[in-house]
Amino acid sequence: MADGDIEEFIGQNRKLAELIDTFRSISESEKHWKSRREFIFRNIGDYEDPHLDHLLALSMVWANHVFLGCRYNPALLEKVKEMADGIVVHDAPVFKTRDEIVKQQRR
Repeated sequence: MADGDIEEFIGQNRKLAELIDTFRSISESEKHWKSRREFIFRNIGDYEDPHLDHLLALSMVWANHVFLGCRYNPALLEKVKEMADGIVVHDAPVFKTRDEIVKQQRR
């Protein structure tokens, strides 16, 4: 969904949007939350009660990977990347591993 599509969906599903907005963490920036909220909206149809907690956990895995550089099991990362396909994150941070930094410094 493009930004306009998400806003249109929210307008048509106000109660669902209000529910999803309750899942925002106090520490999430607007940019972080906007992207994670889109992830949740895109996938909520596949994770309705009692599996909503699973979706929220997957959304955090995806957001932590994108915004904080956290690493997870490759199969899990592949799953959340597929679930997030099409979500555009502007100015996402770029992370380097310790090995990449050491290799770069040796040059």
